[in-house]
Amino acid sequence: MQLTATAPENLPHVTADTDLASMVTAAVDDADVVCVASTVVSKSEGRKRKLDSYSPSKRAKALAAGLGDREHSSDPRFVEAALQESAELLIEQPFLLAETDFGHVAPNAGVDRSNVEGSDRVLLLPEDPMESADRLRNAVGCPVVVTDTCGRPFRRGQTGVAVGWSGLPALRDWRGQEDMHGHTLEATEQAVVDELAATANHLMGEAAAGAPVVELTGVDVSYPGDDTLHRPDREDLVKEALRMRRDS
Repeated sequence: MQLTATAPENLPHVTADTDLASMVTAAVDDADVVCVASTVVSKSEGRKRKLDSYSPSKRAKALAAGLGDREHSSDPRFVEAALQESAELLIEQPFLLAETDFGHVAPNAGVDRSNVEGSDRVLLLPEDPMESADRLRNAVGCPVVVTDTCGRPFRRGQTGVAVGWSGLPALRDWRGQEDMHGHTLEATEQAVVDELAATANHLMGEAAAGAPVVELTGVDVSYPGDDTLHRPDREDLVKEALRMRRDS
């Protein structure tokens, strides 16, 4: 089996007026899976905001004061934007680590000042990345993964992760199957959508040379699995430890 990843070139700049589904459909050719960067999904969905549109709450001002001079995070308006995109703050210092309404955990709830024009604007993650992926899949005609870049506990650097997907299970369930030595697998669930997002991110890159769309061929999406990618609270020991640290 051979996996091929291709980033279409010369794609137009995406704005709130861009028909992203038509753009992606025209750019790809006979893909098994298409990965689309959340930045262009957000821009096409009008998720760009001016910082001056946020009136910082008392909580935002207090959190910003506690962050010190950590890049742009000490701006109370930026903190307010992160709060409004958060279902829960897991870490309040030395940076904001938040869970979004759709379950993704990221610094500042994914609110970003990179990949957006002007120093007074921020870009929010798609409001419902699963719905965004559904809409793109219906147009493109193959499974779609909406990707973002995110850091990881215990390791330096960022990698691609899936924030939305459609047309394939998030996890491949290997439990009950035997390994090459005849041992029955009891806990192995493969996070396929994250692996595909990371593969695409290698071509998408960062900074000014970023490519927002990657088409993948040679991907089998017929495996058994489910979409419970985010670990349930009752099983998430890391999240429990963060809450204890936050509340102590």
